[in-house]
Amino acid sequence: MRNTDMAASYVRQAEERLHHAREALERGSYPYVIRQCQEAVELLLKAALRLVGVEPPRWHDVGPVLRREAQRFPHWFRRDVAVMARYSRRLRREREPSMYGDEETGLPPEAIYDYEDAREALEMAEYVYERVKKLLDEYPRT
Repeated sequence: MRNTDMAASYVRQAEERLHHAREALERGSYPYVIRQCQEAVELLLKAALRLVGVEPPRWHDVGPVLRREAQRFPHWFRRDVAVMARYSRRLRREREPSMYGDEETGLPPEAIYDYEDAREALEMAEYVYERVKKLLDEYPRT
């Protein structure tokens, strides 16, 4: 499978997660919103890296790799790399607590996250989605 095919698949998977995140926000399932947004951002940034010929690492926060490889991207995308890397790092930190809660304090995920947390996570994921989708749409198909 070509990098563009794999990148397009990652973007489609991210779209599905964003769809579920929006539904979960409406239902008040805030930890699930955060988890879905983290997964969407991870997939989107890995798609972006694949598009420019970089094999993404097998870990969740690819922000450092995105920063290191920024020169491979078009100028308009490069402008936002720092923001997208920051969003990736922030959401990565919430990956486990959004699913398992805080085991040290005994708080379940629902006691940790509220509407504003979920809304912010969704805004971050949509920001990354808009940029990576544009990158994919503009990328030459071979």
